[in-house]
Amino acid sequence: MRTAVITVASSARREHLERQRRVLAEVAGDIVRVEAWLDETPPDGIPDAAALALHVPPGPHGLRVGEGRNRAAAAAVDAGAELLVFLDVDCLPGPELLPAYAAAAAAHPDALLAGAVTYLLSVQRPARADDLPFLVRPHRARPALRAGTTRAATPAEYDLFWSLSFAATPATWSRVGGFHSEYQGYGAEDTDLAWTARAAGVDLRWVGGADAFHQWHPVSSPPWQHLDDILRNGAAFHRRWGEWPMGGWLEAFAAAGAIERRGDGWVRTG
Repeated sequence: MRTAVITVASSARREHLERQRRVLAEVAGDIVRVEAWLDETPPDGIPDAAALALHVPPGPHGLRVGEGRNRAAAAAVDAGAELLVFLDVDCLPGPELLPAYAAAAAAHPDALLAGAVTYLLSVQRPARADDLPFLVRPHRARPALRAGTTRAATPAEYDLFWSLSFAATPATWSRVGGFHSEYQGYGAEDTDLAWTARAAGVDLRWVGGADAFHQWHPVSSPPWQHLDDILRNGAAFHRRWGEWPMGGWLEAFAAAGAIERRGDGWVRTG
């Protein structure tokens, strides 16, 4: 099964991308690699000659992460990929991530596949793929299965999908239709993709052993720097599905007095 690894990148994550490239070179054999660059201008001196490089510049409201993944997936299919593995630029692939996704795709070719993600601490800077199995500590909010096993998600668990690490066959990806192009900047595109898959009758399956490792970077909770993106993308999600995503963050912003509920929507207070 010819596999493609798809990453969307920007110059702000250059160090993370270079570490991901090194680890992929250790764990992957004959794969297609596609990197979609999201900055305003194509990167200078960063592209890897071994990867297909695309340029997907920002839209009027920010980086087009979903559109970058869509175009990269199309390029991977054109290059002959039989399995699409989407790996966030912050994530390192565990040694068994690609084999676990390939085995799951062979058993469940019509499913959207999702592995567990470990968030590395700031002091954890693994240099080699062999270091990663000792660091497995999957995020507690999402299912983590024993290696070699999979489980179908319940309807409610589609809300737990995230695009840090997931995989699909080209046929399943086509059936889902990719990420919706309305989302720009931060937030909601993951949940929208999962809800689209659920509405299309596509199974979401949790995949044991497909461990990815999220490299540390500073964050804030709630993510104040993304407040306007969350309001805009949340409103787009509400128009499509009749519900607001990211409820915990919205409530935290409201508790701080930054936003308030007006009718069916959320708006800034100032």
